[in-house]
This record gives sequence, structure tokens and C-alpha cells, in this order.
Amino acid sequence: MSVDHAHTHGLVHDSIKRSAEGVRAVLLALGVLAAAAAVQLVIFILSGSVALLADLIHNFGDALTAIPLGIAFVLRSERAERMAGGFVVAAIFISACVAGVEAVERLVNPSPPTHLWILAVGGVVGYAGNFVAAKVRTRAGRRLDSPALVADGMHAAADAYVSLAVIASAIVVAIGAPVADPLIGLAITLVILRITWQSWRTIQGHEHHHDDHHRHVHH
Repeated sequence: MSVDHAHTHGLVHDSIKRSAEGVRAVLLALGVLAAAAAVQLVIFILSGSVALLADLIHNFGDALTAIPLGIAFVLRSERAERMAGGFVVAAIFISACVAGVEAVERLVNPSPPTHLWILAVGGVVGYAGNFVAAKVRTRAGRRLDSPALVADGMHAAADAYVSLAVIASAIVVAIGAPVADPLIGLAITLVILRITWQSWRTIQGHEHHHDDHHRHVHH
């Protein structure tokens, strides 16, 4: 009886520990993204660059995926975590759609960005923030065996690509090839769509793995 009790106690302890680690990873990534978005906001106010505003809104929206994930870890609920994973995949897909629509819009009505230096700096800030957030989430997600957190890491990686596109756009317009700007946008859209698919597979793959595990346990 005492052995059994110790075993359950151990499980509860692990579950609480996992919950705390998950919340810590989510909050750390959120802090990094919020700091990057704040710097971008200052740069936007100074420059008035619309392209940077798009990246900025995007980063704020992305930081919000931390909320359902954080709640799932606090509740220590696998179902809530899976739902949060679905929410993250949807957010990545929306990112791809926004990037695609924007690229097509710029192909139809070319409006090359101005304030190129400031725009490039804003892109670098966005890239750095998302790169760090992606690392934090992916590492913690793998350690805690949380596909939703790994998917959110992929999400930050997708956003890092969007920020790279902002930097690349500033460069091509400076060189004098503004037509490349929307083409970069379309390329990034394809990259994000691929990440959407990979993150969907990440979540689905874990569910099957989990079901198999349950089946083995029951047998």
C-alpha cells in the first residue's frame, strides 16, 4: 500500500513539476516576444513604416498563443494542451494567409516601403525575438513531451521567417528592385504553409503515439 501511495505521489509531483516548467517556458517566450514587439513599436512610431506595422501586429497576435498554452499547463490537462496545439496550428495558418494576401496586394498595387534602414532594424529585432522564443518553446516542448509547445516553437520560427522577409524587402528596395519585395512575401507564405503542415503532423503524431501507449497499457 505504501509503495502504491509513493508511486501516485511521485506522479502528482511530476505533473506539478511539468506544469510549472511549461508555464515558465511559455512566460519566458512571451516576455521575449513582448520586448521585441515593444522595440518594434518604438521603431514604427519613429518611421511610420506600414510593412513594420504588419510585422508588429503579427508579433502581438502571436504572443497571444501563449495564453491557451499557459492555461493548459496550469490546469495540467492533456485535452486543453491538445486544444491549445490546434489553436497554435490555426494561428500559423492565419499567418500564412495574411502574408500571402499582403504579397498579392503588393504585386497588384506596388507600394515599396520607405525608411529602409529603420525597417531593416525592425526586422532584425523581430527575427531575434522570434528566434529566441522558438528555441525556448521547442526545447521545453521536447523535454516535457508537449507537442503543443513544440508546435508553438515552430510558430515562432515561422514568424522569424516573416521578420527575415522584412529585412530582405528593405534590402531589395534599397538595391532598386522593388518588384522582388512581394515575391519574397510569396516565398515566405509557402514556407509558413509548410510549417503549418509540419506542426499539424507534430500534434497528430503525438495523439496516435498516445493512443498506442494507452492500448498497450490496457492490454
